[in-house]
Amino acid sequence: MGAAEDTKARSVLAALTLLSLLSHMDGIDQGPQGPRSGPDSFGRHRRHKRGWIWKQMFVSEEDPTPRVIGQLKSDYDRGEFAIRYILSGEGAGDTFAIDEYSGKIRTLKKLDREEKAFYVLQAQAINRLSGEPEEPQSEFIIKVQDINDNAPQFLNQPYAASIPEMCPVGTTVVQVTATDADDPMFGNNAKLIYSILQGEPYFSVEPKTGIIVTSWPDMDREAKEQYLVVVQVKDMLGMSGGYSASATVSVSLSDINDNGPIFQHHLYTFAIPEDAAVGTTVGRVKAYDADIGVNAKMNYSLLADLEENATFSVHTDPLTQEGVILLAKLLDYETKRRYVMVAEAINEDVDPRFLPPGEFSDRTTLKILVEDVDEPPVFLSPVYEWKVAENAAAGIVVGVVSARDTDAANNTVRYSFEKHSDTAKAFKIDPLNGTISIAKPLDRELSAWHNLTIVAKETSSKRLSSRVLASIKVLDINDNAPQLAGPYRPYICEGTQAGELIQLLSAIDPDEPSEGHHFYFSMVPGKQINPNFTIRDNQDNTAGIVARRSTFSRRERSNYLLPVVVTDSGSPALSSTGTLTVSVCGCGPAGHCPSGGVEALALSMGVSPRTLLVLLVCLLLAAASSVPTLLLWRRRRAQKAARKKASELELPDTVSQKVLYYAQVGQPIRDPVVPLRSHPRRRERRLAREEVRASIRMSLRESRLVGPEDDVFRQFILDRVEEADGDPYAPPLDCLTAYAYEGSGSSAGSLSSVDSCASERPSPVPGAPWARLSPWFGEGQEDTIF
Repeated sequence: MGAAEDTKARSVLAALTLLSLLSHMDGIDQGPQGPRSGPDSFGRHRRHKRGWIWKQMFVSEEDPTPRVIGQLKSDYDRGEFAIRYILSGEGAGDTFAIDEYSGKIRTLKKLDREEKAFYVLQAQAINRLSGEPEEPQSEFIIKVQDINDNAPQFLNQPYAASIPEMCPVGTTVVQVTATDADDPMFGNNAKLIYSILQGEPYFSVEPKTGIIVTSWPDMDREAKEQYLVVVQVKDMLGMSGGYSASATVSVSLSDINDNGPIFQHHLYTFAIPEDAAVGTTVGRVKAYDADIGVNAKMNYSLLADLEENATFSVHTDPLTQEGVILLAKLLDYETKRRYVMVAEAINEDVDPRFLPPGEFSDRTTLKILVEDVDEPPVFLSPVYEWKVAENAAAGIVVGVVSARDTDAANNTVRYSFEKHSDTAKAFKIDPLNGTISIAKPLDRELSAWHNLTIVAKETSSKRLSSRVLASIKVLDINDNAPQLAGPYRPYICEGTQAGELIQLLSAIDPDEPSEGHHFYFSMVPGKQINPNFTIRDNQDNTAGIVARRSTFSRRERSNYLLPVVVTDSGSPALSSTGTLTVSVCGCGPAGHCPSGGVEALALSMGVSPRTLLVLLVCLLLAAASSVPTLLLWRRRRAQKAARKKASELELPDTVSQKVLYYAQVGQPIRDPVVPLRSHPRRRERRLAREEVRASIRMSLRESRLVGPEDDVFRQFILDRVEEADGDPYAPPLDCLTAYAYEGSGSSAGSLSSVDSCASERPSPVPGAPWARLSPWFGEGQEDTIF
C-alpha cells in the first residue's frame, strides 16, 4: 500500500473513533436499572446510553498464528452469558471471528498491511432471552501494524543523464528515487538513505534526496566521455537488518567548443596539368578538431594578401569537413609553373569562455605545381567574321586567320578547311599563312552566309589541332530584276465603268537593298497608249489596273493582253515585263465571276452557256444509264465461260493409260515414252474412282447454283485434296483438280499446271522445269484419269 493510501486510512480511523466515542456518550442513560430507552415525562425519547467497552485493536502483519487481539463487552454483561455478541463488516468470518459469549476477537489468518492497512467492522450485543439488542450496533476499526517486510525499489531505472564537459563541481546530474511499501509513519521501516557504490570521486549523491551531483572539476569529454554511477538505497536509515537496492546511472559528457582546428601538416603539395578545366579539384586539406557536431564545424579560406588566391579557390565539404581546393582560372605552364598560398581553417562558433579567439583557427601552406601539357595551337581570335560583296572576283582575299603553338617547342602550324565545311567550294585557304580568298563567284541569293570551320594543325608527331569558326557575310548588289508577286488572273465585268479598279498588283525581288525595296509600275514605254486599261502606281510598292473605258462585252472580246513593267530602285535599276490576261466576265450582283470557266468554254464553241450546260447534263445521264447494262453483260459472259470450262473437263468413262512427261520448253523429248507403273491395287480402286467422277459431275452442276463460296462445295474440294495428298500413286494433278472444280473464282490461279508453262516454280523432277501437260493443249480426245 502506498503512502497516500496509508494517510487516508489513518484519517478514516480517527474519524470513526471520534464518532464511536460520541455515540457512546449519547447512549448513556440514568442508571444500570430500568429500560434503556423510552419517552420521558414530556413524551420525548431519551438518548441511549452506550455501554460498549473496548480498547483500540491492533494486529501485526505477517503473523501466521491465530490469536486474540481484543474484546468487545457491554457494561450490562454480568458474566451470565445472557448477551450474544455478533461481528459483521470487513473480514468478519474469514479474517476475524468473535466469541459470542465473551466478545473476544481473534484473527483467523495472516494479514498484510501493504494489501490492507485497516478493517472497519460492526458489533452487536443481543439479549439471548428477549432477542432485543442490549446495545446499538457500533463500528470499530482494527488496524494492521507494519513490519519491515518490503525492500525499497528504484523507479524508472536504468537512469541516463548528460552534462556538459568542464562543468563546475556541484552540477546536478540526475535525481534517483526509490520507494518502500512499508509504513513510513511506523518506525524506520520506510525511512530511506542513498549512497554511492561506484562513481567516486567524480560524482556524489545527497543521502536523503537521491540527487547526484558532480564532485570533480574540469571533466574533459575528449579524455573520457562516459561514466557509470551505481547508487545504493537502504531502509531503516541504513541500520542493520534493513533492506537495500541499487540502481545504475549512465552519465555522458556533452561536447562544448573547447578545442580549435589543427592541421596535421605544415605544407601540402599538389600537382595539376595546365590544361585542366576551371572548377577542377586540385586537392583536399583537413584540419582536425577534437570536438564533435556543430563545435567541430569550420570554414576554410585562402588568405587575401597573396596574388595566387585569384587563381584558386577553396570551399568546405559539409560532410567531411575538408577544404576542397578548386581551380578558378585557366593555367599556363609557359607563363607560371608554381603557386604558393596559405590556407586557414576557423571554427564557425567561437566560445571565448574556454579558449582565446586566436585558438579557434590554424593555418598551413599550399604549394601547387603546374604540369606541362602538349597543347594544340591557339587561334589569336576565338571567332572570325568578314564581309564580301557578291560580285567580288575570284582570288579576292576575304581575311586571314592566325594560330600559334603556345608550347615551348613552338611547332609550325598548317591551315585547312574542316571536311564538309565548305561544301560549295567557294573559298580556298593558304595552308602556310591562313589567308582565305574567293575560289569562285558568289551569289547572295543562293547563300547569304558561309560558315567555315578552319583547322590549325601542328607539324609535330602528335599533330595536335584546334578549330575556329569563320563566318563570311555576302553583301547584296542589285543583280535581280523585280517580278510580279504572283500569277494574277484579273477579270473585268461587262458592266464596269471607266476609272474602276480591276486588279491590285505588287512585286517581289530576291535582292535586299539596305534602304528597302521601292518598285515602280508602268505600261510598256514607246508603245501606243492602251485604249482599254492603264496602270496607276500607288507609290507604296503596289499598283492598280484601272479601266479606261466602259462597255466591255464578252461577245465582242473575251480576253485582253496587258503588259506591265516593274522597275526597282537599285543602282543600276533593273526591270521586268509581265503580261497579264484580263478576262471579260458576266459578273453577279456582288461583282464576282463564279462561272468564268464555263462561259469562256461556251463562247469559244459558239454556243450559249445554258445550251452547253444542258448538253453536259444529258451526257451524264446517258453514262449513268449504261452502267447496269454493262454489269449485266459482264456477268453473263463470266457464267458462259465457266460452263465452257466445265464441259471441257468432263471425263469419259473409258480412258487410255498415258504417260505424263516433263521436259524443257523448246527441247525435243529424247527419252522413250515409259508407261506409268501400275498401281498394285488399281482393280480395287477403280470403283472408288468411278464414284469420284460421279461426285465431280454432281458438284459441277451444284457449283453453278451455289458457287465456290458455298460450305458444301468447299468441303468437297478439301476432301478431294486430302485424298490426292494421301495417294502416293496419283499423278501430280492435285492443283489441277482444285483449279478445275473451284469454278471461275478459283484462288489457285497460276498454281494450276494449265497456266504453268515455263514457270519459275521448282519442278518435282530434278533438272526439268514445270511444263504444260500435253492432254490439255487441244488434244480433246485424250482422257486423263483422276
